[in-house]
Amino acid sequence: MKVILYIGHHKVGSTALQQFLAQNSFRLLENGILYPATESEGLSYMIAKATAGRDFDAPLSINIREPHNALAFRLMAQLDNHRMPPFHKAIPGPQQIKAILKNQFAILSPHTVLICSEVLANFGAVDPKLIDQLLEMFGDVDLEIYCALRRPDDYIASWHGQRLKFGHKLNRLSENGLDGYFNSIHFNYQKLLEPWIERCPKARIHLRNYTGILQAGGSTADFMATFDIGWPDNMIPAGRANPSLPVPLRDIARRGNHELSADQAQDLRHFLMSHRGQLDLPPDQDIELFGVENRQRMYDRFQPQEAFLRDVAGTKAFFPHLDEMLIPRPMPEAVAVMDALKQVIPLSHTASELPPAIPAFLDGLTAQYTGH
Repeated sequence: MKVILYIGHHKVGSTALQQFLAQNSFRLLENGILYPATESEGLSYMIAKATAGRDFDAPLSINIREPHNALAFRLMAQLDNHRMPPFHKAIPGPQQIKAILKNQFAILSPHTVLICSEVLANFGAVDPKLIDQLLEMFGDVDLEIYCALRRPDDYIASWHGQRLKFGHKLNRLSENGLDGYFNSIHFNYQKLLEPWIERCPKARIHLRNYTGILQAGGSTADFMATFDIGWPDNMIPAGRANPSLPVPLRDIARRGNHELSADQAQDLRHFLMSHRGQLDLPPDQDIELFGVENRQRMYDRFQPQEAFLRDVAGTKAFFPHLDEMLIPRPMPEAVAVMDALKQVIPLSHTASELPPAIPAFLDGLTAQYTGH
């Protein structure tokens, strides 16, 4: 049996890939490819598909769509200072999950098992023994590992935005908000990858540059092109998942996370996300978030990482246009935020779902940006 491990990274299309695999799990299994469940909801969904004899093109719960994120979180939750996130509910313990997987392998007899989780990217830094514990669940298999990496300036901008969307209280990347990333898997890609390479010496490593993934047609197209495992025809097409908060709205959310109550800040983030399509905003890639000095710091500190990635991938340059990290984007963040505020504030004053504190907060934020 072959096991293909997708170990991330974050913000490289993993949610879209997971959704595609979950939606097409029946057609995949007909062709001997298993996207295994890890808890009762996912198993019930598999039974419903088997009873109907088809896949369902319908919204999926997070446990069904991301069963292996649930697995990864459950393994990490055994450790001090880690716990299960509230959005994954009723997830069994590691030994029960191991039994659930073993039974699917034995009864369904797949030739290939797909384990897809960006959360696995954290294992090497959190505790490399988690990798060993995961591998024990599979036994003696033919192992391949797929990891997608994004140029660090683009990646950190996207990951920082994701954290703001989740309500984290962060500083601006143009100030000291960048510093906490340097020694993490979100910048130190060697910390992410090296423990997997050391613990899986026989595994074939597929290291993919996110630019190449986009050129191939996105995360699903690239993943399928990488592995010749007899993909079925006529699958439900991949859709977009996990939309990002547009860059011009992120500092509004950031300030709300700091200055509003938790419930009000969440209401503000939901309001910004739900109304983003009504706004005339500049492209995210045109807005500068770091500043010249921080771009230089990133570039200098990433050189050992680029050398490591070149060695692993066996290429002359893993990120061929790394020098572009040094080039600031044309629009200052403050200009983009002010333009967004001018459009957001009128909408907030007519939004019945918002508590009065939020329009008042936005009015005050405008005054702070204009210096009045």
